[in-house]
Amino acid sequence: MDDSLILSNPSMSRRQLLNFFTGTIVAVTASAALYPATKFFVPPAESTDADGSILAKDQIGHPIPASQILAEQPGTRALIAGLASEPTYLTVKEDGTLDEMGIVDNCTHLGCTFPWNPVDEQFQCPCHGSRYDAQGSVERGPANRPLKLVHVQVRDNNIWISPWKDTDPRTGEKPWWV
Repeated sequence: MDDSLILSNPSMSRRQLLNFFTGTIVAVTASAALYPATKFFVPPAESTDADGSILAKDQIGHPIPASQILAEQPGTRALIAGLASEPTYLTVKEDGTLDEMGIVDNCTHLGCTFPWNPVDEQFQCPCHGSRYDAQGSVERGPANRPLKLVHVQVRDNNIWISPWKDTDPRTGEKPWWV
């Protein structure tokens, strides 16, 4: 008779168990490090209205109350972060309200941003010398298209910006940016 004990092999050896725990710890640590890195590269979702409008924001992303801009003198042009964070000028009208037409601050020649010159009452692109009038129409090239427009609405002391898809009032044609 054979006096040896017959033992069945265990389902997992000690080495396999330690490898499993090591792999689990490495996976959890890597996930914990990758999650914030991934969140950094994914842009935050914009809060939009039913018609695709977004809130006007300042340079660091805080919503701008309408009362802040409306407290300025009539004719003032306020620069805000508009659709897709594009710099956009809003104009205070003579009656103390905001113009329903905002002008996107990107030159149609090569996309430079530019200041409003209140003395000449023009948008003047410093890159190649394009000049635009107060409504964003080209006065002097090399730009050959007017500036993009956005719709501006004030509701409950919030400024809502939405894409301009209507006929361009400056040219009477379909907008080139649609």
